[in-house]
Amino acid sequence: MPKVGVVLSGCGVFDGAEIHESVITLLALDRAGAEAVCMAPDVTQMHVVNHLTGEPAGGESRNVLVESARIARGKIKNIKDVQASDIDALIFPGGFGAAKNLCDFAVKGPACDIHPEVARLVREVIKAKKPLAAICIAPALISKVLGDDQLAHKLTIGTDADTAKALEAMGSTHEACPVREFVVDKENKIVSTPAYMLAGRISEAADGIEKTVKAVLELI
Repeated sequence: MPKVGVVLSGCGVFDGAEIHESVITLLALDRAGAEAVCMAPDVTQMHVVNHLTGEPAGGESRNVLVESARIARGKIKNIKDVQASDIDALIFPGGFGAAKNLCDFAVKGPACDIHPEVARLVREVIKAKKPLAAICIAPALISKVLGDDQLAHKLTIGTDADTAKALEAMGSTHEACPVREFVVDKENKIVSTPAYMLAGRISEAADGIEKTVKAVLELI
């Protein structure tokens, strides 16, 4: 049974991991006979957003690992304790947490910084020639890590021109992609899909994510 790391970034689209994307990923892995190894950094969220109003909740503070444990039903690891040798592949669901908590792309754009343990694990997985997938906005953090390493690679965030330009500024080759599809960088074993960068319905996001998970498992 292949073990696939799933990096979560909190719980909730506006300040953490996108819950639909995360659950679809976990379900697709389970249906394919793979074991999901959930993980997250033990850090404080950039901020807390009231998902009813969409506004920041002043005075509130939440921990990324603790919040991610909600999605993982408590079975989760601190990312610092996971090495590439522990897993066969790695997947990053999206949500603003990927761009706020795993890195600060949401604030700094192409000049963003990546959480050091996240960057470490990405580099280890790429060096080990193991498959890696990024969903929704998560390709932005992959772009920064690999761009800093001057590794030529291909990613998609869908069709948003401004975000695509930001990825290209960090060193990626961006390929436009419809919501129900995915892009594969065969040389680097990187798979990416737009999901809620484009999706208007959960079924649209699910189609792309399920295809992405299948492609990742075929690359192991």
